[in-house]
Amino acid sequence: MATDMPQFADIFTERPLLADGAMGTVLYSRGIFINRCYDELNLSDPSLILSVHEEYLQAGAEILETNTFGANRFRLSRHGLAAKVTEINTAGVRVARQAVEHLKEKQAGTAWVAGAVGPLGVRLEPLGKTGLDEARAAFAEQIGALAGAGVDFLVIETMPALNEAHEALEAAREVAPELPVLVMVTVDDESNCLDGSSPEQAAALLTEWGAGAVGVNCSTGPATVLTAIEAMRKTTTLPLAAMPNAGMPRAVEGRNIYLCSPEYMASFARKAIHAGAQVVGGCCGTTPNHIRAMRSAMRAIDAQAQVEVSGSAPALSTETPPAPLGERSRIGSLLDQGKFISLVEIVPPRGINCTKEIEGAQLLTQLGVHAINVPDSPRASARMSAQSLCIQIQQLTGIETVLHYTCRDRNLLSIQSDLLGASSIGLRNILCLTGDPPKLGNYPDATAVFDVDSIGLVNIVQRLNHGLDIGSNPIGASTNFTIGVAANPGVPDIEHELRRFFYKVEAGAEYAITQPVFDLRLLEYFLERIKNHRIPVIAGIWPLTSLRNAEFMKNDLRVSMPEEIMLRMAQADTADAARREGILIAQEMLEAVRPYVQGVQVSAPFGRYSAAAEVIASVLPPAKTE
Repeated sequence: MATDMPQFADIFTERPLLADGAMGTVLYSRGIFINRCYDELNLSDPSLILSVHEEYLQAGAEILETNTFGANRFRLSRHGLAAKVTEINTAGVRVARQAVEHLKEKQAGTAWVAGAVGPLGVRLEPLGKTGLDEARAAFAEQIGALAGAGVDFLVIETMPALNEAHEALEAAREVAPELPVLVMVTVDDESNCLDGSSPEQAAALLTEWGAGAVGVNCSTGPATVLTAIEAMRKTTTLPLAAMPNAGMPRAVEGRNIYLCSPEYMASFARKAIHAGAQVVGGCCGTTPNHIRAMRSAMRAIDAQAQVEVSGSAPALSTETPPAPLGERSRIGSLLDQGKFISLVEIVPPRGINCTKEIEGAQLLTQLGVHAINVPDSPRASARMSAQSLCIQIQQLTGIETVLHYTCRDRNLLSIQSDLLGASSIGLRNILCLTGDPPKLGNYPDATAVFDVDSIGLVNIVQRLNHGLDIGSNPIGASTNFTIGVAANPGVPDIEHELRRFFYKVEAGAEYAITQPVFDLRLLEYFLERIKNHRIPVIAGIWPLTSLRNAEFMKNDLRVSMPEEIMLRMAQADTADAARREGILIAQEMLEAVRPYVQGVQVSAPFGRYSAAAEVIASVLPPAKTE
């Protein structure tokens, strides 16, 4: 058993600490190509590295990791820099320390400097040709340089396998026995280490080997890291650290973008601290905005703890809770009562004349449809704003609307502004969507924003529903939205879809509307998988208009389309026959899904509202007779 190493008693006090976020993500956003050696920038452009450190300090970080993640001889050799291990690591410490000193000069506090040590980037024996002794020597070289330059403690991070973590830890014990060491592993979707070890095993072994603190960083995002942290607590009493990626990267506009919102990372910080983490922070994809949101969440925890300890401080409640679900909107009332909901989708026009859409809404209102669903420039097409059409429909027909709202075209300020305005003019139902990228639409060169994705948007709406803006400042009243989200039971990567759905529910989603359903088996499977995160589900129903329409749904929109349906549409020999067959298929699907869901949303392709009404007739109230 290893001898005891110094602990973190002087660093990890009663209050959890906030570490910084990603260095590489910010450097890349500033135009540094990924083929550059980011660690070498400590020498060639220290002012750039300094500015990133200072941004994180301004955001509230209390631990700065040096820009030395890959500054070992193996990784540096790929750039012809193997001889500069000591020089690059020393410079990394110097720049981080300079940022902390600037903070002190401003009398704005202080921070700890942690020497970052990442994996070597090579396979170790027995799976690779690099010996364990070679690995330990490489770690010792880097750690010796960091220790010599004066770091406060070491962070051995993103370790894919326990044997590599062990060599790094042994190297630290040999060359820097005076420094506390935090060791963090990275985990897979199942929250296991990449060598197959469980988080419980990792925590137990790292404790035995003499780590001063243990944790998880990088990985596939907050959910898996949180699960791993909770498991680690079972087998160690050491301080825990949790620093996940901002979710998995997603290709948007030809670039990999991390869409995990600052609000969701703030929610993660609260949960991680509740699970026992004494250090939280971020890894790939996180930015100063994420760290700032996490800082706000931690301040709220601190304030609550102080109130609980003193028992005499006045409650500083700035929230204005929303009305009960059943009182917020007609949709909310129907959901609350468990009644079957009928919606019809009306797409905004491409111009300013919405007479056809208003007449369609009037027809559907008279038939007894509960609400009209209004998409927000679907397929990234340029159309009248969904918000404008919603309010006109409500004012001119009296029927309630569900406003689709996407993140594609708005930054955080615009999102908050729009939502406050929507509440002010009487819109009560929001469907939170990420939105299609502009390249899918008729103006592919248009700029996308995507400050947040649909998960982050749900967090924002939930916050507004509690009378708080995006900065947690009181706005004086609840927006009282009924919060909906989208779901796609037929997506090829169903595990990814399920994870995102769970995040949406945790963020505050109150019901879901699915993509068009043509395969009942996929819907049944989806509903079974979400039974522990169940919210009311409204099934999308689409009356096909032609074989070409079916092919578009299957191949362009990636909607699961059974061959039987494709064959039925192919056998329709006229346009009218194809439309009739599409309505029949939609009616059959509506009846098939009815026992499993809390409502249906019927689309009206190409503005054929009478077709939508025909499909939905079986769930509408009987027509009144004079």
